[in-house]
Amino acid sequence: MALRNAVMAALLEGEASGYDLAKGFDASVANFWMATPQQLYRELERMEGEGLISARLVEQERRPNKRVFSLTEAGLAAVHAYTTQPPGRPTTIRDELLVKVQCADAGDSAAVRAAIIERIAWATAKLARYERLRTRLLDGRTEEQHLATADRVGPYLTLLRGIAFERENIHWGELAVRVLDQRTPPDPT
Repeated sequence: MALRNAVMAALLEGEASGYDLAKGFDASVANFWMATPQQLYRELERMEGEGLISARLVEQERRPNKRVFSLTEAGLAAVHAYTTQPPGRPTTIRDELLVKVQCADAGDSAAVRAAIIERIAWATAKLARYERLRTRLLDGRTEEQHLATADRVGPYLTLLRGIAFERENIHWGELAVRVLDQRTPPDPT
């Protein structure tokens, strides 16, 4: 998947500045796509040049003016065309932590354990952000009510996938720590 598809998906929510998109990627799209602000701004320039998005200048007092982007008709057509294409291969896990875990028996298992603890903390914080976003999306409604009345269900469904992913990261991390704790001999000091 190209970054442009994730940008177009984010712009389906409405007009946004590059800064807003970068924040939105962190909050809503991060459960399925990561991008640095530099990558995002380069892609916005390319997409504008290709006519997929348009930009308008918003003048601000006490802050620099900003450009806000929105999908054009060509951008909406590109979104439609993108959704008709079969997805690529399922995601492959490329995670340095897992390589370290693979080496734990021959390496520093305490350092690996600490890295897993850090990952659990990171996943817990991300899960909390996703749960807050879910609460805001539901706005006091049940999930069934939201899905029956929402203009768009895609953001909610991808959010649920992000929630499940982070819950599994926490579950696996806790299991890995327990196993390492059982295998590590007690410190004699």
